[in-house]
Amino acid sequence: MFELPKSTIVKKVIPKKTFDAYLNTKQKKAFSEKILKMTWANKLSKDTINLSGKDVEEIQFLEIDLKERVHIKDLLMIIDKAIPYHIIFKVKFNDEHYVSTSVKHIHPANDDNAVVDYTFSTDWINENEVALSIELKNSLDWIYKRFCLQFIDDTNSAVSLKEIVENEKKTDTIKKEIEKIKSEISRSKQFNKKVDLNIRLSHLQSLLKKS
Repeated sequence: MFELPKSTIVKKVIPKKTFDAYLNTKQKKAFSEKILKMTWANKLSKDTINLSGKDVEEIQFLEIDLKERVHIKDLLMIIDKAIPYHIIFKVKFNDEHYVSTSVKHIHPANDDNAVVDYTFSTDWINENEVALSIELKNSLDWIYKRFCLQFIDDTNSAVSLKEIVENEKKTDTIKKEIEKIKSEISRSKQFNKKVDLNIRLSHLQSLLKKS
């Protein structure tokens, strides 16, 4: 996975029942019906690559084989909250996969759980395509931030991970508002209201370009 060094390889199958304590009945059913196999593929840490981090102590790589071609954001969220370390998921079905990772922090009242701040995800891509890469240098904080920057096509290494998350949240809010206004415009039959909505739409689209 990502052609990481041999020192990082774990290759250990994770039983689905590992997460039973975090699942309700409906979620247990989803785990069973959608997930074929989970594998702890690699680990980046002080022990495996001789690099450490302040906010990112370890980066875990999990490969998930699916029984059907579906996005499983809700199930990945459960795993992310249950494991306090940063995780990079490779979700596979046949010869396609997508990559997902969540920026998160330790729950203030429970060191064994995490709070997800924002999730980055690719589209489905062919197994032979290389969409993302990992650079192993400087620190685990630097490695993880550089990895996340690839999801937004941004090479500004001066931007902090916190700023990246804040900007993406702001962008997502604008996009949702744009879709909402477009829907209102299509439904509206009043000319004056349509004019007002189009003015708001133009303003939001301008904000989106600047974000």
